[in-house]
Amino acid sequence: MTISQQTLDQLALTSGEYEAIVERLGREPNPLELGLFGSLWSEHCGYQHSKPLLGMFDARSDRLLVAPGSENAGVVDIGGGLAVVMKVESHNHPSAIEPYEGAATGVGGIVRDIFAMGARPIALLNSLRFGPLSDSRSRYLFQGVVAGISGYGNCIGVPDVGGEVYFSPAYSGNPLVNAMCVGILRHQDLRRATAGAPGNLLMLVGADTGRDGIHGASGLASRAFEDERELRPTVQVGNPFMEKSLIEACLEAAESDAVIGIQDLGAAGLTSASVEAAANAGVGIEIDVARVPRRESGMAPYEVMLSESQERMLIVVERGREDEVQAVFDRWDLRSDIIGKTTADGIARILEDGEPRGEVPVRLLSDPPLYRPPSVESPSLAALRAADLSALPLPQSTPAETLLRLLRSPNIASREWIFRQYDHHVQTNTVIAPGADAALLRIRGTSKGLALSTDGNGRLCYLDPYAGGMIAVGEATRNVSCVGATPIALTDCLNFGSPERPEIYHQLENAIAGMAEASRRLRAPVVSGNVSLYNETRGRGIYPTPVVGALGITEDVRAHATPSFDSEGDVVVLLGRRSLEADAADLAGSEYLDLVHGRVEGQPRIDLDLEIAVQSACRALVSSGIAKSAHDCSDGGIAVALAECAIAGGVGATIDAPPCEGAERRWDAALFGEGQSRIVVTVSPPDLAQLRDICESASVAWLRLGEVFGADLVIGNLLTVPVSRLAAAHRSGLPRALGSLE
Repeated sequence: MTISQQTLDQLALTSGEYEAIVERLGREPNPLELGLFGSLWSEHCGYQHSKPLLGMFDARSDRLLVAPGSENAGVVDIGGGLAVVMKVESHNHPSAIEPYEGAATGVGGIVRDIFAMGARPIALLNSLRFGPLSDSRSRYLFQGVVAGISGYGNCIGVPDVGGEVYFSPAYSGNPLVNAMCVGILRHQDLRRATAGAPGNLLMLVGADTGRDGIHGASGLASRAFEDERELRPTVQVGNPFMEKSLIEACLEAAESDAVIGIQDLGAAGLTSASVEAAANAGVGIEIDVARVPRRESGMAPYEVMLSESQERMLIVVERGREDEVQAVFDRWDLRSDIIGKTTADGIARILEDGEPRGEVPVRLLSDPPLYRPPSVESPSLAALRAADLSALPLPQSTPAETLLRLLRSPNIASREWIFRQYDHHVQTNTVIAPGADAALLRIRGTSKGLALSTDGNGRLCYLDPYAGGMIAVGEATRNVSCVGATPIALTDCLNFGSPERPEIYHQLENAIAGMAEASRRLRAPVVSGNVSLYNETRGRGIYPTPVVGALGITEDVRAHATPSFDSEGDVVVLLGRRSLEADAADLAGSEYLDLVHGRVEGQPRIDLDLEIAVQSACRALVSSGIAKSAHDCSDGGIAVALAECAIAGGVGATIDAPPCEGAERRWDAALFGEGQSRIVVTVSPPDLAQLRDICESASVAWLRLGEVFGADLVIGNLLTVPVSRLAAAHRSGLPRALGSLE
């Protein structure tokens, strides 16, 4: 058989990979078999370029119940016989084509990964990136994605409790839509993605199979966009009401020992679900596609096996007990069909009405070639990092005007326009809702709480992927520490351009190395994740954007903090610094530098020893009840952090810390520099001595900034702005950018 380059391109296979398939099989594959290889050897399913790098993550932890990467999601012991299941995953390319359904099915897919393990989904988060809102297509994508997330999440009854969104021309061609889900289970309820022993039955549950999503894993998610590819019907359509029934039915069925394994039909559909389950168990599978219920006529075996129709689950059932499992799905009005069985020969065998259509060893399908291409930094980046930021001219605007401009910036403005569309109180476990540093949920029946956050900064990773990777971990865990929780685990989504380009592979390699180092030092292992590569259009890639989802735990959910200034007379303290030093280097990669000067330059930096100490001190202050509020100082610098605290509490503050050397001359760096490892807290005056003792015990520098007072935010002689004006600017930012405010 002569294979055309067009066919290989459609399957995202190279000619060398095709030759390897022929050599390993000892023959040429037929079209169906080639389709199986194309999907399972794709970057999306096979992690060809990233798997050699992911070994840098040190996942050693007594809390881990499954090895990272071995199951649908990570599982973390939280004590008392309970565990948290967590994962973040991308739906970038589908959302770029059809934003509502792309985002909606991204939510549906990540939720299925969680309940496939026997866990009840309790929270959703997201991390989003778009082009500037001044562009009509970016506005369309942004509004469609937010609508898709809310439309699906609200219907299935899982609260969307947090997330982040940034806007930059770097994402104009390729928006990022990363969805995170967290679930909870008892240890004994854990289910695995396994086919078990030979002789078990394969049961397909849920929606009928259609032609949607074919080549989604290989053609869409594993190659860069081309104009003609954008119109392919590769985006699935979701049904959240069926998903809700699937959640309840699968959790009920999982209580029976008749269920051996559960697997979501996500990327590559039935192919990936069945082959991965078989590979995990070391067995073969036999599937008769004629038994697969379809909603379209005339579907070929190729289409049935590669369809990515949503709301489908593969249940592996002990032979002879299929009736009792099917009875559960009948009660939930869900269709369930026996479509095959597990075998002892290690072959993935596809039949149609009993006639063979394809036979491939499972071990070949699950063993794609791995690549370590050249890794070379782009020559232009060294010059950007070496830029002398101290030579920047001060803006023509005053400090107050600059602060208001930053608060209106879509990258800093209030996210209320977004999260008011989400039902974040469903299930009634939400203690801290969206808008704080991290969300906080109670765990019913216990005193414990779970803190959740997502974070990532593409500008910083662009300038220095190693430092940017460390900062992403540092900021995500710092957010969790700000509410009083101890970070215990991470999940990540690595969003990059084409790894076949040396400068992109350099970004990927070094960002992972930086994340791995910070994860190890902060004792928060990466327990699950996703890699999304080829995020580029016509040779232009996105900023390297590793997104980190952090999980923290607190033993007493009542002992927590929010950013809100609480009451007049409280003392405002900065953890992590002894002065408001005006260091122009802190402007590196900052929102101020980009917004005011139109530049992305400088050397990002983080001191992990300081980061660890500051987070530890903050947690001690919150858990002891000394800290009445706590807020991470990051985007927009300390001026924005103080403004956000004042806005949240509806009360001002007078910051009268001694002016540091050069602060007035270089007020932009002092106010808007984004130096890491800083947290603003407030305490009652009598508790200041205890704060000092805790900070000294943790070897953490601290600075008394001033006190909560009045209706204005006053920072020395640099600025005085009414809190009402700050709030108006902050809350109007996104609506104004979207054109809904004049």
